[in-house]
Amino acid sequence: MNVPAISVQHLSKKYTIGGSGHRHLTFREAITDSVKNPFQKILHHHPPPEIWALKDVSFEVEKGKIVGIIGRNGAGKTTLLKILSRITPPTEGCAEIHGRVGTLLEVGTGFHPELSGRENIYLNGSILGMKRQEINARFEDIVTFSEIEKFLDTPVKHYSSGMYMRLAFAVAAFLDTDILVVDEVLAVGDAVFQKKCLGTMEHVSQEGRTILFVSHNMNAIQQLCSSCILLENGHLVRYDQDVQEVINYYLFGESENGENSIWTSSGVEIGDSNFHPLRFFLSDERSNLQTNPIPNNRDIWIQIEGEISTLDPALDIGYLITGKDGIVVYTSLLTDCPEEQWPKLARGVNIIRTKIPRRLLNEGIYRIELAASLRNRQWILEPGKNAPAIFLSIQGGLSDSPLWTLRRRGVIAPVMEWYTIR
Repeated sequence: MNVPAISVQHLSKKYTIGGSGHRHLTFREAITDSVKNPFQKILHHHPPPEIWALKDVSFEVEKGKIVGIIGRNGAGKTTLLKILSRITPPTEGCAEIHGRVGTLLEVGTGFHPELSGRENIYLNGSILGMKRQEINARFEDIVTFSEIEKFLDTPVKHYSSGMYMRLAFAVAAFLDTDILVVDEVLAVGDAVFQKKCLGTMEHVSQEGRTILFVSHNMNAIQQLCSSCILLENGHLVRYDQDVQEVINYYLFGESENGENSIWTSSGVEIGDSNFHPLRFFLSDERSNLQTNPIPNNRDIWIQIEGEISTLDPALDIGYLITGKDGIVVYTSLLTDCPEEQWPKLARGVNIIRTKIPRRLLNEGIYRIELAASLRNRQWILEPGKNAPAIFLSIQGGLSDSPLWTLRRRGVIAPVMEWYTIR
């Protein structure tokens, strides 16, 4: 009987939200307060609120498999990896790990900022129980991958975030580990670095090592992983070898018709003073709600309503549209056009809209996520993480031709004009 690389049984983790909110009193202040307000603790003491970051999670991972872990922010992904990496203990349940674990959870994990890149490589190897000659055998691969040879003897506190991440990934991937735990490595670095990471993870998996890979990049999950876990609010809701099915459920839920063509704020504060969304929906040219399904031969308007308290000139608003295969079809922002054509935003409630031209999208269901950011500074609403979403279902209307009225191959289905030159 093969022993799984990872066995998780009824794993739960509880956190206390915030602290007590009280400063530490001096002995004199404590005596004075007890005399003045003898019943204060009885009347005003409330236990701090608690949250289950994970609740009753169970699964097994075979050796040599690459398992993707997906879910929204706050779903419990990083908490799960921290427990499996022995960084934090569980509140309930257990996790059995068979083999050495290499961990890359965030920039700086496992590195001492005052030590050089070279020293941190040997430090990490020593922590894994490797001998110096074993580290030496892998040292060149680590340096080559990370491309930090010129800065090898510089303290890593002086590294850029890209250098830091390249070295951290190389250390985790090339040292002698049986299980590689990677959290959002593709969120940092350029396309070349991301491609190298994917190739390296695929290679180490072929060597028989097990990988847990957390990412919001559905294309990478689909390309790399042999199975996929979906977490929602601390619960495991899907674990399947059909990675595409899990991605579809994550993006679209149980709605096969994509009927939710409107999102309305429930009063729970999202966004910030720069932009607080109120409504986000599909409309016609008169701002009337369009309900799904919608034919391909009709213009579709995206209408966004939100409140701005702090008017920052860097505010950018738009949307990202994703197909059922998890591929991003396109992104549209109000700054796409020349600057003199940008919509004028003001403090208070703003209503902005844009059009998806008729006969652009193919038949199918699409997820449309609201996006808002302060350009090159910070996200306010980030697609795939904390952004509101609506659905668009395109059915029919693809062509006036008697021959081609069904769904076409490809992501989009425009009707082009053809001419004869004589």
